[in-house]
Amino acid sequence: MSNATQVSKPIMNRWLVAGGAILIQLALGAVYTWSLFTTRLEAGVETGGYGFTPVQTQGVFCAGLAAFALVMLYAGQLQVRIGPQKVAMLGGAVLGIGYILGGLLGKTFIMQLICIGIIGGAGIGLAYIVPIAVGVKWFPDKKGLMTGLSVAGFGFGATIWVKFGDSWIWDGGLMAQAEGLFGLSGVQAVYLIYGLCFLALVFLGSLVMVNPPDGWKPSGWNPGALAGNNSRNAQGADLMPAAMVRTAQYWGLLLIFTGSGMAGLMVIGCIKLFGQDSLLANGVFDDPAKAGQAAGTAMAFLAILNGLGRICWGTISDKLGRKTSLFLMCLGQGIIMLFFFRLGASKIGLIVGACIIGFNYGGIFALFPAATADFFGNKNLGRNYPFVFLAYGIAGIAGPQIAAYIRVQAGGHAQAWSTPFLIAGIACLVAAGLSLLLKPPRPAV
Repeated sequence: MSNATQVSKPIMNRWLVAGGAILIQLALGAVYTWSLFTTRLEAGVETGGYGFTPVQTQGVFCAGLAAFALVMLYAGQLQVRIGPQKVAMLGGAVLGIGYILGGLLGKTFIMQLICIGIIGGAGIGLAYIVPIAVGVKWFPDKKGLMTGLSVAGFGFGATIWVKFGDSWIWDGGLMAQAEGLFGLSGVQAVYLIYGLCFLALVFLGSLVMVNPPDGWKPSGWNPGALAGNNSRNAQGADLMPAAMVRTAQYWGLLLIFTGSGMAGLMVIGCIKLFGQDSLLANGVFDDPAKAGQAAGTAMAFLAILNGLGRICWGTISDKLGRKTSLFLMCLGQGIIMLFFFRLGASKIGLIVGACIIGFNYGGIFALFPAATADFFGNKNLGRNYPFVFLAYGIAGIAGPQIAAYIRVQAGGHAQAWSTPFLIAGIACLVAAGLSLLLKPPRPAV
């Protein structure tokens, strides 16, 4: 048997890697459940809330996103040294412990900032890159599809945690049922329960997070033939981060990611508050609880479409090419953001707008890792993608904080939401224009 035949035979079924990736990402989707807690956190202490300001609640969310992006830089290097499986397990432990501590100690803003924001975000950053980097090595022939699948659980996980905590199964959800558990409030009890769930899910998914043998490739896949046939997504040269950041393509991807990501993160961070404000102001509901429940439904649909968008945009980009797909995704997101304020004046409009925003936003997490692998090679994707993903941290600070600041300055008036959505829409349209300028790096001679 020839060596070529040997390396073409996988040690395990590569679809097990896809399954493990989804399990891990189901837990990591915790970051998108934040709107579940914001209303209770901002309620007055006299009514059982925490008395946080909008800037504080968005500050915890932003800290989590920033820690996520920054720690991912370290995780990309660490998995090369100790292996992806250990890094994924470490990430699950840190994430779980952060939420458990948030449940036990999170009575104040500073403790929630540290436990849920910084520690929880760091755990997500450690584990997130592993299924993407490992998955692309097992699926070099289906990079868009695999990156979409490997991060789809992130969006679907948010749906599960949001609805389970808010209104799934029980009246009032887990948050109401867990009130008083271990002497904790509903919010802190949910943190504790979720932390234990996150530990278990990431551990199970990590068991199959191993790289294929060196030189392995799928049967019948010939990257040289694809490049010779002018494939829309031909494999680029393998560059290390130091070389990658000196290319125009890197800075182009960073700017496009920042512009397009800001819109989705802004809406994810505030959709329950915006939906409640808008539906009450437009007379759709006169009961804040019913308006909040409708906004929670929109939030859940956003999360579902977020997951579907990752798979669909990844598959689309394998057919149309990453450049065309990035343009269409950014253009669609820009247009819907310009109209989202008006759509939010009705329950159906709010849900439809949230679905489109979630679907396009989900595409980011399939398109950018696949484009990074196309431009700079599969081999070093684990090292390279965290540098592109820095845009997520920038967008995660800018989007939610812009919305929170403008809302506070307007005294909480519902009309205030139109301005941040306009800013985000313009940013997406600029990103769409930049995507048309993207060209693959010239191969070294």
